[in-house]
Amino acid sequence: MQRWRSRIELPEPVLMDILSKLPVKSLKRFRCVCKSWSSSFQTSYFITKHHQNNLANNNFNLFIKFLRNTYGSYFLDLSSEKVENFLVVENIHFPSLSNSGYFPIVPCSCNGILCLYNAVNVALWNPSTREFKTIPPSTIKRPADVHSTEFDCLGFGFDSITDDYKVVRFVSNYFEDMDAEIFSKPVCQVELYSLKSDSWTEIPSIPGVLPCGIPWSRHYYVNGFYYWQAAKGNSECFILSFDMANEKFSTLPLPNVGRSLAQYPMQLLDFNGWLGAMYYPWEGAEKSFELWVMMNGSWSRKLTIEPIPQVERPLGFWKNGELFLLSLSGELVLFDPANRQLKKLGNHANRNLLFLIKYFESLVPIGGSLEQDEQIIRSPMELTDVEDEEKRGNI
Repeated sequence: MQRWRSRIELPEPVLMDILSKLPVKSLKRFRCVCKSWSSSFQTSYFITKHHQNNLANNNFNLFIKFLRNTYGSYFLDLSSEKVENFLVVENIHFPSLSNSGYFPIVPCSCNGILCLYNAVNVALWNPSTREFKTIPPSTIKRPADVHSTEFDCLGFGFDSITDDYKVVRFVSNYFEDMDAEIFSKPVCQVELYSLKSDSWTEIPSIPGVLPCGIPWSRHYYVNGFYYWQAAKGNSECFILSFDMANEKFSTLPLPNVGRSLAQYPMQLLDFNGWLGAMYYPWEGAEKSFELWVMMNGSWSRKLTIEPIPQVERPLGFWKNGELFLLSLSGELVLFDPANRQLKKLGNHANRNLLFLIKYFESLVPIGGSLEQDEQIIRSPMELTDVEDEEKRGNI
């Protein structure tokens, strides 16, 4: 007797909902199943649904970046399942940026997209889809008689109103005093890049206000706003914010911690979708940490961590409130405030050249080329190779 197997066909919306929970690597393979799947994966609805699922499930990844030299950087892709295990160890080389002679800075990520920049170039990169886009040079006119131009602090974020990704950049124009043979005080311009228009425009800024501090620790993107530690002349420091939607700057006061920034530096970060400011002492073999969070227009102290021995500075939070720290020996460690356990993760680098980048897997297109077309090289490396490079002084 012949048996008939019943075939159950799921409704298209249910099927797409299931698929939107899968990692990007699986979705890239499933594009070959049929044309309708491939088309659906590229719709804004599916891309948004996929991103929302990652947010809801806290499925973010971490890049640990070791600045190697002027021609390359190590990116260690840390497992989102078990922090002890590294999924990938790669040396990633960006020729369109590195050939300028400056290493790329990656301040943060937005919706799975990373913005890389140096003194010359700016680029966008989606490490999940391996799409890379070098942003075209600015065509904005400089003031007359400019001797030299420097591209300073940069911010990157998402405008949810127009569904656009934007880059804001500060430009310092220097004029030479021929009599004194010195450079005068720079004149600042602010440029805004739109991914939709693929072009730069000049926008007004707050006169005399400039970001300050270390590029990768004192500015951060949080929920549609980019924040910098800033100052106006020699006056007291504050926070400069930029709204990606209305394209306007505003200022916020620093938390009233009663300490000098010279002795207790501040690091801006994202704390559960809120702007956070982490304070810690500059000197000493033991470091205590205070976390302040901006909520509803005012700062409140959310966390105080008693002194931890042999740590240098904070790097960012993990999923369950654990804090990544850099030790005095340049090793990456993970601290759990709940039980005060300190876990060594076994990676070493120059103390000033290591930082973390948190990102969610994303299908967001950026209108660029694939990595191989841009001659971007991903070379798998063993951890022992990284240690050898460190001994030779390359990292």
